[in-house]
Amino acid sequence: MPKIKLSKNFIINVCKLALNEDLYPSGDITSNLLKNNTIKKVKLLSNQSGIIGGLEFAKQTFKLIDKRIKIKLKKKEGSQIKKRDLIAIVEGDIKNILIGERVALNFLSHISGIATKTNNFVKKVNKKTIICCTRKTIPNLRVIQKYAVKLGGGENHRFNLSDEFLIKDNHIAANKNIIEIIKKAIKFKKGKKITVEVDNLSQLKNILGLKFDRVLFDNMNIKSLKVGVKLARKYYKTEASGNITLSTVKNISKTGVDRISIGALTHSVPALDIKLQI
Repeated sequence: MPKIKLSKNFIINVCKLALNEDLYPSGDITSNLLKNNTIKKVKLLSNQSGIIGGLEFAKQTFKLIDKRIKIKLKKKEGSQIKKRDLIAIVEGDIKNILIGERVALNFLSHISGIATKTNNFVKKVNKKTIICCTRKTIPNLRVIQKYAVKLGGGENHRFNLSDEFLIKDNHIAANKNIIEIIKKAIKFKKGKKITVEVDNLSQLKNILGLKFDRVLFDNMNIKSLKVGVKLARKYYKTEASGNITLSTVKNISKTGVDRISIGALTHSVPALDIKLQI
């Protein structure tokens, strides 16, 4: 898949959209009640331990509102933070700082939440197992969410439908002939990877030896997964997916599967609790 790159222009444009969403049509009518040019220093603090991410998003949010606002970062992007850690000091007109407060915190909390959850999974598995995200992302936030997964030590699955062939259960149900679908993918491959999803060992045995790249074991129990990995290893890279949690991922990793894909890294991740304190 394409490498996720967050250029400064991309970050600025995303922050502009977020600010427009928050300020349309009349601006921050509450903060406008405050006096202008009241200079204060405020702190960005963590209420939880985790991985911090999204610092440039927070910085550009404040800068778009008021270029005179100064942001002094106390933590590096992707670093471990503890509860009550000082993340940054923000100095400037308090009225303008408060206008950008929620947008800046939303970026920090969401990106840090994904990075932290990903890192929790990475710590549970052996070093040879790769933790991956999926396409189960919030619409229009995929680039940011997949960036956050990388920040937490995970890897990105395909970015979109054009990246690789992923022959899933519904493709097979629609055609009824898994071998025919795989052979078509091989014919039109043109350098793309081909992954085939199976949900039982019979399906796997039926396609062993066909020239594709990866077999995806969907919602298999540990016993079947071990057998499947052993059978497939000679021919393909292997992947496991389906309702994987922090309590189950270690045993799944022990089967020898090459990577584990987890939709929950992005589709329902809790935000990391970060606050702005005056």
